Amino acid sequence: MIDAKFMTAHEKELVLKVWTRFFKNGLKWEDFTDRLYKHLSLHCSFIAHYDRSGFYQTYFSEPENTVTFLRQFDKDFDCVSVEYGGTWWLTGDEYNDLNTAMCEAIESYKAAIYARCGDKERQRDIGHARILLEKHGISWEGALPSIR
Repeated sequence: MIDAKFMTAHEKELVLKVWTRFFKNGLKWEDFTDRLYKHLSLHCSFIAHYDRSGFYQTYFSEPENTVTFLRQFDKDFDCVSVEYGGTWWLTGDEYNDLNTAMCEAIESYKAAIYARCGDKERQRDIGHARILLEKHGISWEGALPSIR
């Protein structure tokens, strides 16, 4: 890492450390630090979403949104910015060393996170289906026994 105008190489290392912990611990709120939020919103082509809490709510409260977020850092999806398109956030400025390292850092965590998001989405959708079936007087037990 190299020093940037507004972030030393040491500060970049701290962002990368927090980023890795965030993924390692399963994307928990307590690991989504202000340092990480600021880097994402200032140097990774994300808008601020009002504040740290709003950003977290936008990308980590629904599994589909988490997948969208993750794909920006996933080399298998070309690391295209999910909010603006393009990959200039990886190539064009003095933060590209950190941003590239962030993409590398998630490689060992991404499969588990994608799987967990898929499971969450499936369980949520099945719950919604059950509510709708019951709303219309259709027995859940007999309707689709193979999805449980």
